[in-house]
Amino acid sequence: MTNLATNLTTTAAEHADKDALRVNGQGVTYRQLHAMAAKVAGTLRERGVEPGDRVAVILPNVPAFPVVYWGILLAGGVVVPMNPLLKSGEIDFFFTNSGAKFAFVWPDFVGEATKGAQNSGTVVVETGPMGPNDFEGGEPISEPTPRDDDDTAIILYTSGTTGRPKGAELTHSNIHLNALRSAQVIQTMTSDDIVMGCLPLFHVFGLVVGLNAATISGASLALIPRFDPAAAVEVIEKERVTIMQGVPTMYAAILNHPSSDGMDASSLRTCASGGSAMPLEVMKAFEEKFGCVILEGYGLSETSPVASFNMPDRERKPGTIGVAIPGCEMRCVDLDGNEVPTGEVGEIAIRGDNVMKGYWQNPEATAEAIPDGWFRTGDLATMDDEGYFTIVDRKKDMILRGGMNVYPREVEEVVYQHPDVLEVAVVGMPDDLLGEQVGAAVALREGSTATPEDIVAFTKERIAAYKYPRKVWVVETLPKGPTGKILRREVHAPAE
Repeated sequence: MTNLATNLTTTAAEHADKDALRVNGQGVTYRQLHAMAAKVAGTLRERGVEPGDRVAVILPNVPAFPVVYWGILLAGGVVVPMNPLLKSGEIDFFFTNSGAKFAFVWPDFVGEATKGAQNSGTVVVETGPMGPNDFEGGEPISEPTPRDDDDTAIILYTSGTTGRPKGAELTHSNIHLNALRSAQVIQTMTSDDIVMGCLPLFHVFGLVVGLNAATISGASLALIPRFDPAAAVEVIEKERVTIMQGVPTMYAAILNHPSSDGMDASSLRTCASGGSAMPLEVMKAFEEKFGCVILEGYGLSETSPVASFNMPDRERKPGTIGVAIPGCEMRCVDLDGNEVPTGEVGEIAIRGDNVMKGYWQNPEATAEAIPDGWFRTGDLATMDDEGYFTIVDRKKDMILRGGMNVYPREVEEVVYQHPDVLEVAVVGMPDDLLGEQVGAAVALREGSTATPEDIVAFTKERIAAYKYPRKVWVVETLPKGPTGKILRREVHAPAE
């Protein structure tokens, strides 16, 4: 196994007329997907993209995403998937840091991306539902450009709890093996399966466990451009979806949507959940209502992503994240990296063929994250005597809003740009639908006139929509430690 795109060429040869993608009742076969990707690869090469060059993708879940994803890989390039909701300042950092030569961008986001590309010189290519517009030239590249197992295939940016996001470098081997295990061990996926593609493809869960696993298996991926419970119900029924993957908020949204009451979910066999802890009530109610099984697992961008899962062939323990998958070892360690006794709380450390190569051009952060060959996750958990892990809390103050990571520090940096703000602490607030919501406690400068609504509006303009605080409250002062550092853990939202 060298280039990850070999999975596409193999499946396109074996299942040429099988639908690779389904969207709005229309199909794109593996033969068509391969041909379109080969054209993209040829044009990229013609325009100077060499093996190892980075190319960004800023697209929703439309057929164009797999087309350009496989096209970049066929040309030997490195894919840099980005959230379409990012603003120009954030895009500028991603483009500049990765050195992306091109970016395939959905029409609605071209303006923001073009602003964000001014410093990096990244060429923005407007991309419609089926592929890039006005992007022609070069001989199609239908055979994958040779790459080594350890060459970088994807750079996934994870927001930093301190400062700037870091790019996790995932290799061709990382992704291939994780997708293979996701397909075979966890979901027992075959070419007869219809997989629900409601997770964003720019996110590691949707990209690897969805798109890559489906491609390896010759399964069809039924895409929803943006998650919406009514659309999800319709797709499950119409496409006869057999495998669903989602974050807990998606399962809750489908469960509680009126149109799901009469839903024919008889085709649904396996559901995989990750991204945050699945509330047991939601799990039980979903399984009862739709007659399927939800398997819960755990992973991170840095672990390609899957590290542990409740396996179909083993006892399922609801409330746990299961056991380590093949090729991966997990343990709970103390601050010195020593394993803690069974049942005691420690930080999850991971070693195996799913662990990233490192952070892109950031050896210090890599050394800190993987000090001894074991990747430190920052998540606290216990392990029972059968090897099942239960997450206790996040070591860091990350807020998980609807399965999307929001890092308080990043939001605080933006709030601090408001001229009236003296101090701010961003914290997570419990939310029935999204798990957590973003809140901010703000101390204002003397004589200032800003209202909480002003600060919400100010932040909303400058940061991705899922990150800005939905609730801001004004305080006299923020709690601080002996060194004057704001103690985020002691900040709590007012009761109303």
